[in-house]
Amino acid sequence: MSYDLIVIGSGPGGYVCAIRAAQLGLKTAIVEKRATLGGTCLNIGCIPSKALLHASDMFDEAGHDFAALGISIGKPKLDLPAMMKHKDETVGANVQGVAFLMKKNKVDVLTGAGKILGAGKVEVTDAEGKAAVHDTKSIVIATGSDVAPLPGVTIDEKTIVSSTGALTLEKVPGKLIIVGAGVIGLELGSVWRRLGAEVTVVEYLDRILPGMDLEVAKQFQRILEKQGFQFHLGHKVTGVETGKKGAKVSVEPAAGGDAKTIDADVVLVAIGRRPYTEGLGLEGAGVALDRGRVVIDHHFQSSVPGIYALGDVVRGPMLAHKAEDEGVAVAEILAGKAGHVNYDVIPGVVYTAPEVASVGKTEEELKEAGVAYKVGKFPFTANGRARAMRKNDGFVKVLADANTDRVLGAHIIGFGAGDLIHEVAVLMEFGGSSEDLARTCHAHPTMSEAVKEAALAVEKRALHT
Repeated sequence: MSYDLIVIGSGPGGYVCAIRAAQLGLKTAIVEKRATLGGTCLNIGCIPSKALLHASDMFDEAGHDFAALGISIGKPKLDLPAMMKHKDETVGANVQGVAFLMKKNKVDVLTGAGKILGAGKVEVTDAEGKAAVHDTKSIVIATGSDVAPLPGVTIDEKTIVSSTGALTLEKVPGKLIIVGAGVIGLELGSVWRRLGAEVTVVEYLDRILPGMDLEVAKQFQRILEKQGFQFHLGHKVTGVETGKKGAKVSVEPAAGGDAKTIDADVVLVAIGRRPYTEGLGLEGAGVALDRGRVVIDHHFQSSVPGIYALGDVVRGPMLAHKAEDEGVAVAEILAGKAGHVNYDVIPGVVYTAPEVASVGKTEEELKEAGVAYKVGKFPFTANGRARAMRKNDGFVKVLADANTDRVLGAHIIGFGAGDLIHEVAVLMEFGGSSEDLARTCHAHPTMSEAVKEAALAVEKRALHT
């Protein structure tokens, strides 16, 4: 079979690219080595983690917050197998949905491991070892990323787990140690903390959430500490020994100093992810890599004409929605249209409670670039809807150019921050100012009023503080 496009990898970037290409009239196939479509995100990442985050949040609220609302239910009882069933059903529904979309858009699904033999040729080897070579005008690499290993530590997905194993624990660990204070570690740590685990986070840097706004990160750390998290910042894990009763984790200051040992039932390694390119035949095909990532030009084309790449295997943040936008852009470029991604307006969200969300530049980035800016902030303690829901933690911060008033970034910590941030994302996409946002009527009482108030605060005219 000959195709216009073969996409290798069916994660959010890959399957969206295939759908858009098919919509534009390209004969398209997608290669996936898993039995189910959706990649890491749908199968063992974004979707199952959010299912457990929601379920564990409901459990935590029932145990701690209902009484203050006049709801008396007694102490809730955890049914972990039922919670895991909810997670699995959520995953199942999503991957079935992607399979349906492939059929609807007439995208051929080639099940097996893909390998690029050169421009225009993809070999697909199924589980039985049977290989077939397919011809195509264009190839898109959308194979995503894999867990970054911790040197000297072997992940067995039982005592020492990656994010994959942390989603399938059979019981709540008494003591959970998380290596890495990034998004994945804090989200999964929140799940098991709510369900009863003692959570300790070890982070090499002197802060949590590297890359996010520092003021937000500091307040978020204080909130997590109130929830029961313990942090060892500026520390590194030098070794993990496992035994019948769990693990012993050796920790020492990153700058040097005395080491100490911390006992754990489970150790979660969450120090980041790395591009997945194993077995793709990139070296043989002549595809250039830079620190493991496929080198691409402004049209997503690799060093080999006709071979493109997107998502976690190329530059930029490793985010599913970034990959989706790139998938659409690549498909449109291949169809002769002007595909484009605005990398200045890609939101990032931490799905904890409260949520943390950001878009655009942080204060630290603006200072480093020498950009003059103004700051507007508004706390949720002054928001009527937040008080009514007992969701007072956090604030909204809006950063605007001091000369033009154009909004350059926004950062939110609070209930529903992951949804609220998109109000600012749309504004920024159209080059809007803090004045535009401040003069837009917002319904009362809503959490979104805090966004308007933060925009008003840029010119020091917030109404409710």
